[in-house]
Amino acid sequence: MAITRRNLLKASACGGALLACGNSAQAARRMELAPSALGILYDSTLCIGCQACMVGCKQANNMGPDPADNNQTWDNPSDLSSRTLTVIQKYEQGNGRQHNQEEDGFAFIKLQCMHCADPACVSACPVSAMTKDKKTGIVSYNKKACIGCRYCQIACPYNIPQFEWDKPLPQIVKCELCHHLIAKGSISACCTACPTGASLFGPVDLLRQEAHRRLLYRAGQYYDFPLHDIRAARTVSQPAAKYKAHLFGEKELGGSQVMMLSAVDFQKLGMPELPDESYASMTENIQHTLYKGMFLPIALLGGLVYFVKKNAENHHNDE
Repeated sequence: MAITRRNLLKASACGGALLACGNSAQAARRMELAPSALGILYDSTLCIGCQACMVGCKQANNMGPDPADNNQTWDNPSDLSSRTLTVIQKYEQGNGRQHNQEEDGFAFIKLQCMHCADPACVSACPVSAMTKDKKTGIVSYNKKACIGCRYCQIACPYNIPQFEWDKPLPQIVKCELCHHLIAKGSISACCTACPTGASLFGPVDLLRQEAHRRLLYRAGQYYDFPLHDIRAARTVSQPAAKYKAHLFGEKELGGSQVMMLSAVDFQKLGMPELPDESYASMTENIQHTLYKGMFLPIALLGGLVYFVKKNAENHHNDE
């Protein structure tokens, strides 16, 4: 019997089956955010697509024009890149005339790092270049530790981390919630720049309360919406839209510190449909089960030895 690809896969499968019989999966973990965790509530119904948040973000993080646009006079990126940490995209259907309406309407969505409670990028990074702050919950990047493997890019379900392909010494680039401004007592630049309150900064607990309060609003009735920082007193009076009864980011993948409200289905806005359990939890449970006691490597090695021995015996008999 020759060692074919099929035989090798069979050996691997046998090893996995033996291990599965001898070990049970660990209980799924649940990562809880610290009470001091900070985040952003993005309300798509309040967004007018002005892109002031994008300008504020670029200024605060010293990001130059997007090279993908190749335009020297106007920087209007259509997606995240190594020079664009947040971007506003537009949903449009039919005649596209009605704001916050799925049929014959349009709406906006803001893309940026979600700062997950249990981030896959942190779990996937082999050198801890991606870390999650224990107090603020902000997911940050340490360029000095990074080895350029880009596992964080592959692991992120939102496709957030970007790579500097155009530089000789490239780095990973992503939104870090303007932690350098927060350290000085300020807030994320995108929230400071937003004129309508569509991007609202603050403690995650307060943002969740505000989001659930809005989900109870009556469409068309005027309410006071906080501006910039939920802890500040400044508000703007606006009519409420007919919200979808879903706070995106509250439960997806164990929750995130950036949450979203919308009058249009999130999948139509381009957001992925995700389970409640984090991918980091799923993969680490599998890894811990498979490698507990080194049973998987031993079982796999045993399977390979068996097939090699059988192949040698058959070759000897043929002679």
